[in-house]
Amino acid sequence: MNLARKAEFADVPPRLLLVDDDPDLLRLLSMRLQASGYRVSAVDSAEAALSMLAATTPDLVISDVRLPGRDGLALFDEIRATHPGLPVILLTAHGSIPDAVDATARGVFDYLTKPFDSRVLLEKVSCALEVSSPASAPAGRDTGAWRDEIISRSARMAEVLDEARLVAASDASVLIRGASGTGKELLARAIHRASARADKPFVAINCGAIPEQLLESELFGHVKGAFTGAGSAHDGLFLSAEGGTLFLDEIGDMPLALQVKLLRVLQERAVRPVGATRARTVDVRIISATHRDLEAGLHDGSFREDLYYRLNVVRLTLPALDARREDIPLLARHFMHALAEKYGKPIHGFAPEALELLVTAQWPGNVRQLFNVIEQVCALTTAPRVPVALVQRALRTPSVEILSYAEAKQRFERDYLVHLLKLTGGNVTDSARLAERNRTEFYRLLQRHALTPAMFRSDEEAPLVAISGQPDGASSGDIR
Repeated sequence: MNLARKAEFADVPPRLLLVDDDPDLLRLLSMRLQASGYRVSAVDSAEAALSMLAATTPDLVISDVRLPGRDGLALFDEIRATHPGLPVILLTAHGSIPDAVDATARGVFDYLTKPFDSRVLLEKVSCALEVSSPASAPAGRDTGAWRDEIISRSARMAEVLDEARLVAASDASVLIRGASGTGKELLARAIHRASARADKPFVAINCGAIPEQLLESELFGHVKGAFTGAGSAHDGLFLSAEGGTLFLDEIGDMPLALQVKLLRVLQERAVRPVGATRARTVDVRIISATHRDLEAGLHDGSFREDLYYRLNVVRLTLPALDARREDIPLLARHFMHALAEKYGKPIHGFAPEALELLVTAQWPGNVRQLFNVIEQVCALTTAPRVPVALVQRALRTPSVEILSYAEAKQRFERDYLVHLLKLTGGNVTDSARLAERNRTEFYRLLQRHALTPAMFRSDEEAPLVAISGQPDGASSGDIR
């Protein structure tokens, strides 16, 4: 959830976005709202408001209907599409009251007719914040704990969590979309914890990981003797989740025959175990998830349309890790602290180059892949700060050593001299000529790098003379 939307629970004043092209009214409203303890951002156009919304999500938008360019109603439609949980109050002149009333029917929280009393505005602001705030969660519960397992500060994740928090208050079925490793089960658990069912079971099953012949029994249960090997009765996951939430992961992999039976359970709210003659009523909220394109499944016949609409009452889409790179340092440090404790190692952080590599790397496996990489480097590191080499190894990227300019220059110079001496068989005169340097200067270069020409001669009997002493084959007048 966006940090701004935690305002009521963290003693941080709610943030309001004001949109009006009248500079005097904009200044007056800002002063009144700030005096009431709110944080206020003020802009004079819908375009400026959308730019600000792209950077940070406020707790409430207050906008004039009549704006230059895109008007306040068009701004509301854009907000509704991108921030469905964000309340909007419209300010309207008498001539546009019908438009404002229509917008209210479409989801605008409320509207005010100019001129208006500032006390009325403050009441509507307070009411909008109260209704849209997560404080409407079941009494006595920690309103922030529901999403503690989801580590994020990105705007895209904040929008998903805002929607999740709102849908948690209802009993609607939720379909979570997202690539493998994006955290679909974590989001499902968060919705369960934020709901009125939080004190009841949360039961998860991966529909693609269980053979078809066993999946029906796992979901709906069976009676004793229903099939070979059924030595005792089994309730099944629907009955195990009674009163709580059943999470059907990879629902797109469910066989068509079972899709029919699942649809019947959802319609009748009753489960008939395999081999049973009577059905048992069940009260379960369904959250499903998939990385597949279910719409394509509707067209090719691999997924039932009637079941799709039963499951897809509310759809939440988790972004890939590549789309929320600002979360990578947070996630990496979170995993590192947990794994350092697991392995009993005093790991305190990442080398700057290592963290930079994590942030810029490709993550086709998303958060799950990031966790695996962090676990590998934590298991192997012997230093208090994870070095870049271990991250490169875990990512299977070519090792690129980061050197200073002076270090790189020195390494190149030494390698160049070694190459010349190998090429000439340790002949200093020939090496100096190829390097276009005189013998004296070339000997000084060899001395700087502790290289002895005799080491490169083919004659194994040639004496090895340290370059720090008299150079091999040089007269005392050669070095000045």
